[in-house]
Amino acid sequence: MTENTKLLSEEQREELLSTLKERFEKNMNRHEGIEWAKVKEKLDANPEKLWSLNEMEITGGEPDVVGYDQETDEYVFYDCSPETPKGRRSICYDREALEARKKHKPENSAMDMANEMGIEMLTEEEYRELQTLGEFDKKTSSWVQTTANIRKLGGAIFCDRRYDTVFTYHNGADSYYGVRGFRGSLRV
Repeated sequence: MTENTKLLSEEQREELLSTLKERFEKNMNRHEGIEWAKVKEKLDANPEKLWSLNEMEITGGEPDVVGYDQETDEYVFYDCSPETPKGRRSICYDREALEARKKHKPENSAMDMANEMGIEMLTEEEYRELQTLGEFDKKTSSWVQTTANIRKLGGAIFCDRRYDTVFTYHNGADSYYGVRGFRGSLRV
């Protein structure tokens, strides 16, 4: 893979497709009525999306199909790892928050990482939708897209699942914790 093209080698492509197919078949409850052959057809036609899915995979996201948007003719993938992806933890919310930190800066921010990976950070609504497909973030938490009015005041929101309930909380956008990362989505 080259940095400029963001394309996978044939070997990486085949390995990723095999992993995605296996996960798809193991978790049919996440995508009832959707056929793998049609998903693969879309993936084959969009190699840059495969690169983004690979980024989701190598950072621990375990991406899987969670729906199909008939209006846009796109399959929707979310990170479906049991806990927030390990390769995306200990990060603050966005670039502004990262630059505002004077000491002990994290290595990156959730918004920057999502942009670099070519994915979107989940919204609170999408996060809650994900939680209807299983139990996620029982020990970790995930930043979610934050409205401009909250962000303007220095805050950001995150979600987790505790006591069999999905909670939404707030924190300073510049905060970061070893158990907080973010989950992403990708449309193909």
